[in-house]
Amino acid sequence: MNIAFASSTGENIDQHFGWSKSFYLYEVDKDNIEFLEVVDSSDEPQGEQEKLNYKIMTLKNADILYCTQIGPTASKMVQASGIHPAKVAEGESIMEATMKLQDMLRENPPLWLLRIYHKAQNRSE
Repeated sequence: MNIAFASSTGENIDQHFGWSKSFYLYEVDKDNIEFLEVVDSSDEPQGEQEKLNYKIMTLKNADILYCTQIGPTASKMVQASGIHPAKVAEGESIMEATMKLQDMLRENPPLWLLRIYHKAQNRSE
């Protein structure tokens, strides 16, 4: 699965989805964590709707999005694009978040995570 983290540093999740200028994309499965790229979303257009569409388009390879805040309209748009939004406390470590995902996948994954994981597996085959 590809996980996008709204972060200003690449270390911690510390950004609101709509205000984040960069997202750190990782591939996470039961056994591996691999950094893929920094997704630059700083070249955003004017207008709220256009800005949200642009940010979502830059995250087209993500399955899950971690951020500190996301508005209700943005959340619905992110979900409609096939990305699962997840709000976490500001300052949570990206590495801790990825390791928690791995633990959930290995032990007793919730149905929402299993669905995302299998969708990502089918895409990569």
